[in-house]
Amino acid sequence: MDFNFTEEQRMLIEAVDKFGQKWQDKGEEIRERTLKEGVFPRDFWQEFADQGFIGALIPEEYGGSGMGLFAQALILETLGRYGLTSAMMMLTAMDALCVLRGGPDELKQRYLPRIASGEEIWAFAITEPDAGSNAFRMKTIARREGDKFILNGQKTFITGVDVADRVLVIARSMTYEELKAKGLPKVGGFNVLIVDPKSPGFEMQELNTEGIEGLRQWTLFFDNVEVPAEDLVGAEHAGILPMFNVLNAERTLAAAIGLGGIDLMLKKAVDYANERVVFGDKPIGAYQAIQHPLAEIKAESEAARMLVYRAAAMFDEGKNPNDIAPYANMAKMLVGEISIKACDRAIQTHGGNGFDRDYGLIQAWVNTRLVRTAPISKEMILNYIAEHVLGMPRSY
Repeated sequence: MDFNFTEEQRMLIEAVDKFGQKWQDKGEEIRERTLKEGVFPRDFWQEFADQGFIGALIPEEYGGSGMGLFAQALILETLGRYGLTSAMMMLTAMDALCVLRGGPDELKQRYLPRIASGEEIWAFAITEPDAGSNAFRMKTIARREGDKFILNGQKTFITGVDVADRVLVIARSMTYEELKAKGLPKVGGFNVLIVDPKSPGFEMQELNTEGIEGLRQWTLFFDNVEVPAEDLVGAEHAGILPMFNVLNAERTLAAAIGLGGIDLMLKKAVDYANERVVFGDKPIGAYQAIQHPLAEIKAESEAARMLVYRAAAMFDEGKNPNDIAPYANMAKMLVGEISIKACDRAIQTHGGNGFDRDYGLIQAWVNTRLVRTAPISKEMILNYIAEHVLGMPRSY
């Protein structure tokens, strides 16, 4: 359905459409190469960057286009219709935003142009084995020693580190016990560091996971990894604040990717249903049992799209993060649920062919199912809505 886009936004969507049309036939090849060879296609990424798509959130003074979160969401949504989105696009964008929001300016000058130009792809590391959704329980620590930080600990379920040039790592600057002894708030005592994955003491162990467009996931081990003090994002001991400032963007972009995926699944299902003839001379798309579930998904996805767009627009307008959060969280949750429904219905519409890898649906199922769990689970979003929107007691 047509949204009341500005002329600039329409031109942007047209540009992404052209890019998607050029690369759509190589989508599965990109995923397979990434999965089997551990090589993310830099030619694809470079052209994506050359079009200004990865730098939409980055101001012009740092080499980006400065179009904002709404534009970045439109880019990922449109690209998702061609099955060409990658988690690295969302991760690199949110990392860039963290640097932009956290500073200092010297850090922005050094790294943001590299991201905008396509020179660097970034990963993001916050999750730990004993601190999944509760970041305050993390144990990885980065203590300052003169002009550097010494990083020790581990992270897990970290996506795409093997293809990343930098990893944004969230770590404690002091133990939780030290924090309490000093009477500091729980949001204190954290550092955000830009880490080179080639640093001595930085080790990776691949996890046996599926999905995420062929990208691999890793457990990371930090053994006295040295990080220059100049690669600290934000203020020392207060690193969790710039990270929290971009969580709304992360969830909005994740939802935007999901919207594109829903449109892709619907198109595959509708095209197949309109061509497949089994009984008589009518295609199966003429049957209400086929039509109604797809029509329902379309209606639901359009409603979710409005939530995504509202969250993105509020972000660009500089609204209070606490006011944006309900829309960003609800958008991500609803898109995740509808995505699963759309993929399942596309498989069901195709019947046995839905399980044939040549149709691309059964591979899409694994990627789609992840959206219910990451980057934040449905259950944690419901906890947030109950407590912060409905005013109910905290449940965890």
